[in-house]
Amino acid sequence: MTQIDAQAAFTGTVEPDAADRLDEARLTAWMAANVAGFAGPIRVTKFRGGQSNPTYRIDAASGAYVLRRKPFGPLLPSAHAVDREYRVQAGLFGAGFPVARQFGLCTDDAVIGSWFYVMDCVSGRTIWDGAMPGASPQERRATYFAMVDTLAALHAVDVEAAGLGDYGKPGNYFGRQVDRWTRQYRLSETERLEPMERLIAWLPATLPEQTRTSVVHGDYRIDNLIFAAGGPEVLAVLDWELSTLGDPLADFTYFCMAWAQDNDGRSGVQNLDRQALGIPELSEVVERYCAATGRDGVPGLDWYMAYNFFRLAAIVQGIKKRVIDGTASSAHARATSERVLPLAEMAWVFAERAGA
Repeated sequence: MTQIDAQAAFTGTVEPDAADRLDEARLTAWMAANVAGFAGPIRVTKFRGGQSNPTYRIDAASGAYVLRRKPFGPLLPSAHAVDREYRVQAGLFGAGFPVARQFGLCTDDAVIGSWFYVMDCVSGRTIWDGAMPGASPQERRATYFAMVDTLAALHAVDVEAAGLGDYGKPGNYFGRQVDRWTRQYRLSETERLEPMERLIAWLPATLPEQTRTSVVHGDYRIDNLIFAAGGPEVLAVLDWELSTLGDPLADFTYFCMAWAQDNDGRSGVQNLDRQALGIPELSEVVERYCAATGRDGVPGLDWYMAYNFFRLAAIVQGIKKRVIDGTASSAHARATSERVLPLAEMAWVFAERAGA
């Protein structure tokens, strides 16, 4: 089973349309030469979800695989770096962290029209809704703590031993990230948003000190994980497109955004009766993460939350631009693109709490 296969119950797969169809003959030949144990023929379907790198299921005589490729068409600089996704997962797999085994990376556009990589399969379940409908309070609590523990384990990986010592630049992580997402936002800007203008001025003037460096996932939330079928164990962390070396507090506080966002069937838990559901409070999550990572606390949490909402607004602005340009790959992209202003406004709320 593929690491994405558990998602099929929710998103399902569809036959690729003309714009997303792959050259199956060339792909089969590439897999025969590069994927250990592969045997054809293959059948290719595309997952409905995902606004970033289009994702396919490949069913073959030798089993099921997942292929992720860059979108076709013009792309923003440094975006959709499937080679980085492949590299970080290969390194982390070797370090014993829960990710899928990587089979091969193709940087020859002649095979299917863009760079892509193929990975192994992880059988399990995806939890799409942070409320975890149908689970017991005990199951919810154990699952949320398992997420915290897995993130702490990621931040404890020896990057040099994993071959990832040069996966990102050392130091000044938030300065570089604020600059990066400001540039990405400007490249995809479709209208002037006053909260974003204020954040672009305020964030670089108030950067926190970086005291640690680790692999950071960049999009760590409940629906980007594969869990064991019968328990809270995390079997695989998905979607490494935004990963780099950086400040682990960026990752952790991004995860904390769930406690500041309404649920709406997604990862947010802000408007849920967390006590009744068994979902830990944010203070408990902070305490558990700090205990696992040897920290005394997370001072200045409001700044980190402002930064994360700003960053997410910039990412969603990129999706909005692709919707306008007609290159977005997901049926959900248009609805997602309408979130830019609300995210920017939430970022500024936290900035004001932080003293802006």
